[in-house]
Amino acid sequence: MILLLPTVWRAAIGITVLAGAVSAGVWLVFRKRPSADELERARRKLLSQSGRLVDGMLLDIYDMEAADGRTRTLLVFSYRIGGVEYECSQDVSGMLGTLNPSELPAGFPCSVRYQPGNPHNSIVIAEAWSGIRASMPAHPISAGPGPVDLPQPPAQR
Repeated sequence: MILLLPTVWRAAIGITVLAGAVSAGVWLVFRKRPSADELERARRKLLSQSGRLVDGMLLDIYDMEAADGRTRTLLVFSYRIGGVEYECSQDVSGMLGTLNPSELPAGFPCSVRYQPGNPHNSIVIAEAWSGIRASMPAHPISAGPGPVDLPQPPAQR
């Protein structure tokens, strides 16, 4: 049996490590990175499946010009968690096929889904879930006791 010299083993290990580093570098350079819209879609999906619900208020809907020249539609909403008031916005430009911003009732209550460990990460609407309410909630008006029918005294003859 012939034993190889230690220098040959070191050279083989060095070549293997170098080949692995080069292949990892090539993968990092040429891999497909998710776009901003794909990241936003994944965030909405995560929150719609596992976020906690809280009542909020839809404050405003407006269009904003982005740096790349596209117009973005933003929903501005607020909600309270543990005595802390949060005011956030959500870009709904990618959902304009399923959502008409002119029909959204600004100033109405809504439901908000948020991430428990990071309450700033929140949404009002997603592809599979909507916190927009169709109308204001109806509450019975409490005006006090109504008229009471008293028993009539028996007729005397």
